Amino acid sequence: MCGIVGVVATYPISQLLYNSVNGVQHRGQQAAGMATMDGNLMHLKKGLGLIRQSISSYDLSYLKGSAGIGHVRFPTAGSADDPEQAHPFYVNSPFGIMLAHNGNLTNTIKLRNEVLNTNHRHVRTTSDSEVLTNAFAAELQRLTAESDLSNAKIFSAIECLNQRLSGGYAVVSLIANHGLIGFRDPFGIRPLVLGKKTASDGFNSYMLASESCTLTSNGFELIRDVLPGEAIIISLTGELSSQICHANPSLNLCIFEYVYLARPDSIMEQVPIQSARRQMGKYLAKTIQKSHPNLAVDVVIAVPDLARTVAIATADELGKPYHEGFVKNHLMNNDDYTQNTAQSQAATLSSLSPINLEFKDKNVLLVDISVVRGNNSREIISMVRAAGAKKVYFASAAPKIQYSSVYGVDMPVYTQLIAHNRNDQQIAEKIGADLIIYQTLADLKQALRDINPELHNFEASCFDGYYITQDIDEGYLQSLANGVNH
Repeated sequence: MCGIVGVVATYPISQLLYNSVNGVQHRGQQAAGMATMDGNLMHLKKGLGLIRQSISSYDLSYLKGSAGIGHVRFPTAGSADDPEQAHPFYVNSPFGIMLAHNGNLTNTIKLRNEVLNTNHRHVRTTSDSEVLTNAFAAELQRLTAESDLSNAKIFSAIECLNQRLSGGYAVVSLIANHGLIGFRDPFGIRPLVLGKKTASDGFNSYMLASESCTLTSNGFELIRDVLPGEAIIISLTGELSSQICHANPSLNLCIFEYVYLARPDSIMEQVPIQSARRQMGKYLAKTIQKSHPNLAVDVVIAVPDLARTVAIATADELGKPYHEGFVKNHLMNNDDYTQNTAQSQAATLSSLSPINLEFKDKNVLLVDISVVRGNNSREIISMVRAAGAKKVYFASAAPKIQYSSVYGVDMPVYTQLIAHNRNDQQIAEKIGADLIIYQTLADLKQALRDINPELHNFEASCFDGYYITQDIDEGYLQSLANGVNH
């Protein structure tokens, strides 16, 4: 999971780009970077940590230009602690190209071999994004060997690239002295949106981003989602061109964006994330009523913070009181970042304190957004029991996560998933709950279709084990477990 941003304006955009990257910071905390373009000159700064740790005020003065791209990283491929794997990536031939990527390629090994042995380009890291950058550069180089660069050549290069790539990807890129390019995989697995701001002189500034929240917080209007397989080119003079660069695109947005990844003030495929989670809560309540009609619940409490909207809607639908049960110290670990999930979980839990009054001698329905490895759930339930709860029922707004996610979400190894090869009773025992209740996948999909009936398909492999790229087998999944594809 990563966040990407691209901007074109008529004025120096380093501060705007910094603010915009900060707006997608929730999508990655391990590394961050920015690149800007001033005509034919390109500037780059990146490093480990949050954007404010990687980019100083001095760096902003150095990052000159009216066009730029930015990235925040949560590694799902490659090394977490290698600053060289922070984005954007740069290649000097042809033209000078900067590129940032959100997602995972599933054919990295094959593509790397092609880049090295056929395209004769050098790759310095284990990052699939660096491989993608060089593959894009190779296509551009081939198509412009005997002619100048044009939008038509860029669209053709992306069309050829889409034939070579497999996986989920959303990309922003700068080509020196030409403009900003954005494109999305043909299945639309990873999100990308387009925004516009019109100045008093009539000039349109444009922004491409992983989420609409950073558009609106920086004064840009959300125009639309970039279509599956679509490429967008924005010139340095603000002219926008777009083209579908795949023969058979289809929308299959990762459903986990709605469950967990996206910020509540974002809109994806015409579905406000806040509304989606409210609907998820209503459907979760109906599941509870159907499966356990006589469940004695005294109070509904959310696992902070993402599950709050879901839990309030669940309580309302059940006709049960909703109470805040935890105090979260948002100042703890404020200046730290962690490079692995275990450390991140420990930091989160250390900032939580239960309000004993809300739990003592009560049957508590705890609502969380999802259960992945179960470690957080176990620790939180332990806190609740120590606070004096009589019964602890645990409800997940997401269905059972039983399978590896291979398209850019941090749960690649299915053997680490608590729901893999376990029934509900076994899971409840494992996390220390008296009962666990999961949202059904059918209800999760329907909750989203209630808001946008045009959403026919989703990428939901972590729930149903169906991999839409059809190139994932047991050997590939085992290679993830062994670290071969990272």
